Amino acid sequence: MDGNAAAPKVKTEVKDRVGIITLSDPSTLNAAGGDLMGELQAAVEGFIRDEAVRAIVITGEGRGFCSGANLSGGSVGARGGGASKGPNEGLIKIYNPFVSTLRKSPKPLIAAVNGVAAGVGVSLALACDLIVAAESAYFLLAFRRIGLVPDGGATWLLPRLIGKARAMELMLLGEKLPAATALDWGLINRCVPDAELMTKTMELAGALASGPSSLGMTRNLIWGALDAEWHMQVEAEAYAQGEAARSEDAREGIVAFLEKRPAEFKGR
Repeated sequence: MDGNAAAPKVKTEVKDRVGIITLSDPSTLNAAGGDLMGELQAAVEGFIRDEAVRAIVITGEGRGFCSGANLSGGSVGARGGGASKGPNEGLIKIYNPFVSTLRKSPKPLIAAVNGVAAGVGVSLALACDLIVAAESAYFLLAFRRIGLVPDGGATWLLPRLIGKARAMELMLLGEKLPAATALDWGLINRCVPDAELMTKTMELAGALASGPSSLGMTRNLIWGALDAEWHMQVEAEAYAQGEAARSEDAREGIVAFLEKRPAEFKGR
């Protein structure tokens, strides 16, 4: 092993059919620089391909979930402007493709927010299907402090999740949103004691991982519904239902229902 090789900034493990991805650069509160994002993209894509993994959890190591893009000099995540016109290349090449990968995932995703989620870290959490946050966690979109705009899909997601007034408040004032308030606003699904974060997250992940393959179709229907017209959405449901009905899980589910026993889904 090369003694000069950099330590990985993303760790992975599989437990009970759940792929667990841990952002592991605690000295920066898991700032999303180009190296971390590259590892994160590879980890998610690997779990999507792995047939043994049926749900994915993303969390952070240490005191932060993700403190946002790495603004240090030379980082691809740096938002510094330049003389040329056009879009931010880091967003176009790295961050936007990643959140799009999460949105199109065929497997359910849970974010376990263990501390601060700031900047694009908020977007990473929101791009998951369920969010479980520790009581000490908070969300922060303080782009105003550095003269920039929210990104990673935040301006698309937040108004749809919590309404225009609250989205404006979060992004224009740049104030911390405690996990308990985020729960009240409908931004997250659970707010739990810090010590119980991964236990509660894995309970939810286990329910997803033991479910039928149609859960992936369901989460994609919901994501699609956020900007689909009615006639497009009901047609998408019909096609998804046709695919689901042809699955082994659907056959097992129907037989189990008729036999009055719990279904044993295989995820296919």
